[in-house]
Amino acid sequence: MRGPQPPRLRGFPPLSPMFDFPSAPHYFTAEHDAFREALRDFVAREITPFAADWDEAEGFPRELYRKAADLGVLGVGYDEAYGGTPADVFYHLIVSEEIARCGAGGVGASLLSHTIGLPPVARFGSEALKQRIIPEVLRGEKIAALAVTEPSGGSDVAALKTTAVRDGDHYVVNGEKVFITSGMRADYFTVAVRTDPASKGASGISALLIEGDAAGLSRTALKKMGWWASDTAHLRFDNVRVPASQLLGVEHQGFKVFMNNFNSERLGMSAQACAYAQVCLEEALDWARERKTFGMSLSERQVIRHKLVDMYARIDAARSLIYDLAWRLREGVGDANELVARTCMAKILSTQAMQFCADQAVQILGGMGFMRGTRSERIYREVKVMMIGGGSEEIMKDLSARQLGF
Repeated sequence: MRGPQPPRLRGFPPLSPMFDFPSAPHYFTAEHDAFREALRDFVAREITPFAADWDEAEGFPRELYRKAADLGVLGVGYDEAYGGTPADVFYHLIVSEEIARCGAGGVGASLLSHTIGLPPVARFGSEALKQRIIPEVLRGEKIAALAVTEPSGGSDVAALKTTAVRDGDHYVVNGEKVFITSGMRADYFTVAVRTDPASKGASGISALLIEGDAAGLSRTALKKMGWWASDTAHLRFDNVRVPASQLLGVEHQGFKVFMNNFNSERLGMSAQACAYAQVCLEEALDWARERKTFGMSLSERQVIRHKLVDMYARIDAARSLIYDLAWRLREGVGDANELVARTCMAKILSTQAMQFCADQAVQILGGMGFMRGTRSERIYREVKVMMIGGGSEEIMKDLSARQLGF
C-alpha cells in the first residue's frame, strides 16, 4: 500500500512560472513550445496521477506505449518512412524533461527504452530490418531495449565477454547481460557481442539485433533500490541462433555503434536529471509555503530559503550547460572531442544537481520526505542509478579528461 500523503502533495503542484523550463528564442521555436505543451498535458493526465501506484506495482500498463505513440512521442527523431517525425535535438530534450515531470524514473526509463535500443537499428541496420522493426516500435506495439552491460564489465564496454560465433548464415550467441532496462518484456534487444574471440578491448565487438522470443534466451527479473516501475532483467544467452542479416553495421566494428549511442543517451539522462531536480525543488517549495513551525511557515525561515536558492542555482547551472551543448550539436559548433567532453560534464553536473536537490527536498519535507508517495522520496532513491547508468561519474570524468587532452 502507498504511504500517507499530505493533501498538497497529491498530484503535481501548480507550476510557478519562475521555475518553468526556459523557452529562449535561440533554443526553442513556437513548434517546440506547442509540442512541449501537448506532452506536458499528456504526462499530467496519463502518467502523474498513477506513477506512485505503478511504482508500488513494479510495472505500468503496456497500453501506455500506444498512448505515447499516438501523441508522436515515440517517433521523435525517426524518419517519416518508418512512421517517425524528424526532429532536432531540442525535441529530444523536451521529451526527456516532460516525461520526467511525473517524478517516477522507472516509468520514463522503460517507456523510453527504445531511445537507446532502436537508434543502432535505424542507423546501421539493413533496409529490410528497419522496415520490419522500427514502425511497430514507434507505434507502441513492440518494445526495444539495449543490452550491453555485463556482470563482469560494468561501464567497461570493451571488456565484454558475450560471444557470437558465425555458423553459416547465423551467429551463435553465448553469454550474459545485466541491469537491462525493459529486459523482462522487450521484444527486441540490441546486443553487444564479441564476434572475434581472439580479440581484446574495443576490437572484435559487433552489434546484433536479437528477438525477445529467441530460443535459448532466458530472463530473470532484478529487484532494485529505485526505478521500481521499470522491468529490469538479467539476460542469459545459451546457444541463441541469430540470423546474420540482423548484424548492425560492420562485423568486428561495433564498438563505435555503441559509443555513438552513449552520447545521445547521456544527453537525455542529463535533461532528465535536471527535471527530477526541479520536481524536488517544486515539491519542497510547495511544502515550505504550507508547513508551519512555531508560528511561521518554513519558507519564511532564512535557512530554508537558502536551501531553495542553492537548489535553484544548481539546476540553472546544469540546464544552461545542457542547452548550450544541445545548441552546439545542432549548429555543428565545436570539434568531436570537445562535444564528447561536454556531454560527459553535463551528465556529471546534472546528476549532482539531482542528488543535491533530492537530499535538500527530503530534509525540508522532514518526516513526510521519508514517506513513500512523495516524489522527493522516490527521486532520492533513484539518484544513484542516474549517476551510474550510461557511464558512471568516475568514467565520465576520465573520458572528459582524455577528450580534452588532460
